[in-house]
Amino acid sequence: MIETLFRDGKAFSVFPYRVIFMPARLTTEKYPVQAGFSVSSRRFPNAVDRNRIKRLGRECYRLEKQALYDALQAQSTQMAVFFIYTDKKIADFPTLRHKFSVILEKLVKELNKWPADSVQ
Repeated sequence: MIETLFRDGKAFSVFPYRVIFMPARLTTEKYPVQAGFSVSSRRFPNAVDRNRIKRLGRECYRLEKQALYDALQAQSTQMAVFFIYTDKKIADFPTLRHKFSVILEKLVKELNKWPADSVQ
């Protein structure tokens, strides 16, 4: 699934994240989104820093995801999405939460552009 996402998915950036997404047919109906998080080991050589950034991102996503879930369930579709952290320093939680709200609004707008037969 990840190879297909990186090969065929669409992408956009909202600093400090690069977001890659695509419609998908997931193995479970319970969760409409399959999300992944990544932080460069080149920019953050210490695993503690990488894990902190991923933990902050997952928490922001968890708090802001409901609008995306509602939009996906209204269209009865599913999505695969991957968040890549691109900044060189660790951002604070309020900044990341605001950025995730912007990212998820953008994903909802992109969802409305999908044709009905776009699921892979």
